[in-house]
Amino acid sequence: SLRSGAKVIRGGSEFLLLVERLIAILFFIRWRKHMNEPYSGGCACASIRNEIAREPLAMVDCQCRDCQRKGGTGHGSYAVFPRANVKLTGDAKHWDLVADSGNVKTRAFCPQCGAPVYVTFAANPGVFAVHAASLDDPGRYKPQLVTYRVRGYAWDHIDESLPGFDRMPPR
Repeated sequence: SLRSGAKVIRGGSEFLLLVERLIAILFFIRWRKHMNEPYSGGCACASIRNEIAREPLAMVDCQCRDCQRKGGTGHGSYAVFPRANVKLTGDAKHWDLVADSGNVKTRAFCPQCGAPVYVTFAANPGVFAVHAASLDDPGRYKPQLVTYRVRGYAWDHIDESLPGFDRMPPR
């Protein structure tokens, strides 16, 4: 018979169960260790740094026209955190613009190297969105939803299984 994809050997099923449990425990420990690590990152020249000692509220791929222009591609990818948990060092330049939603958002970038580092929102001052590629470990970014799908292009391949919104999701 089969159990979790492994063959159960007659008389060895207890051993295989034990191995499966040990593997699950090891994955949990590795996941838990990673969960306790702060998110850190910054610009390309390290003049601006941030550290956030908690998990993101959301990880979002945004296909709005502004995010397309900012990145020179089909979408922007952001880890969104509570602003109160962000430790920020360095002085960013800021640029305010009216977003597709009609609300003002502020893009922050490094005046030295020009790298975009974060975005804040006048309509929601309690959040702080970090560019996924600005993280020290961008591999921790796992998109959870897509905003502004209505602005997406066929050539920008985003995981279709992710929950998506034509514009911003309701609060």
